[in-house]
Amino acid sequence: MKKILVTGSVGQIGSELTMLLRKLYGNDNVVAGGNRTKPTGKLLESGPFEIVDCTDAQKVADVVKKYEIDTIYHLAAILSAVAEAKPNLAWNVNINGLYNVLEVSREYKCAVFTPSSIGAFGPSTPPDDTPQDTIQRPNTMYGVTKVAGELLCDYYFKRFNVDTRGVRYPGIISNETLPGGGTTDYAVDIYYEAIKKKQYTCFLEAGTFLDMMYMPDALKAAVDLMEADPAKLIHRNAFNISTMSFDPEMLGASIRKHIPEFKLDYDVDPIRQAIAASWPNNMDDSAATEEWAWNYDFDLAKMTADMLTVLTKKLK
Repeated sequence: MKKILVTGSVGQIGSELTMLLRKLYGNDNVVAGGNRTKPTGKLLESGPFEIVDCTDAQKVADVVKKYEIDTIYHLAAILSAVAEAKPNLAWNVNINGLYNVLEVSREYKCAVFTPSSIGAFGPSTPPDDTPQDTIQRPNTMYGVTKVAGELLCDYYFKRFNVDTRGVRYPGIISNETLPGGGTTDYAVDIYYEAIKKKQYTCFLEAGTFLDMMYMPDALKAAVDLMEADPAKLIHRNAFNISTMSFDPEMLGASIRKHIPEFKLDYDVDPIRQAIAASWPNNMDDSAATEEWAWNYDFDLAKMTADMLTVLTKKLK
């Protein structure tokens, strides 16, 4: 049975991925690692929790030794909008933290899952059907750290045979946890506001298309890739994965099918708009499909129906 550590387990993806991994591999076999914020509820009660600051290599090593960890899902990161406001912090967490995890994994022979992002692309990248292998010249600190992280993981696999794997996530939409400072946050906030106020003011312009993904598919991708036959993996650390691409108007229209009175207006944030404009409209995920049979369950209509059903119950 695997022994797993999840860094960033209190974050948007980490909190839900930890619970899924505990369901799959057993509660005691999955350690939730967090920096300062202690989890609450099921995440804390269902299994072990340890303070794990990824910028402290010794602390990572101590937890790996204590629990005999053989697999690390390294999710601790500073996201796009926050990274632009705090570039030094973003570099320290996203790069130095990853380096520490990889070094510990080299020493203790751990497999490592590290997500990259659509942020690894830039304005010179082909925006439509963005190829798996293409130019990557991001103009954000977040994007710079993601490209560097992809290369670092490739290096540790080729140089030290560390079993590194990862995907390029699009925007992630969750009905469980709130977003944490990303450019795609509007696609989560809009559902809450539609239910509570029947109105939402969007910080991105109409016509701003971005790749998005519902959380169940994001979690499925991480697990499926880590369970895949390594002999079939060519790209390993930066697989494009995609399920849907939409702009705010399309998302608003999908909500109006359930809440006809919903109104959408705009107050554009120039920083996040500039970030979004530099990212792909949609990615070509054929390499993931060919190498580890990637597939998804939720399109926009199915996701909206599920989000509104779950959140309406939660917000009562």
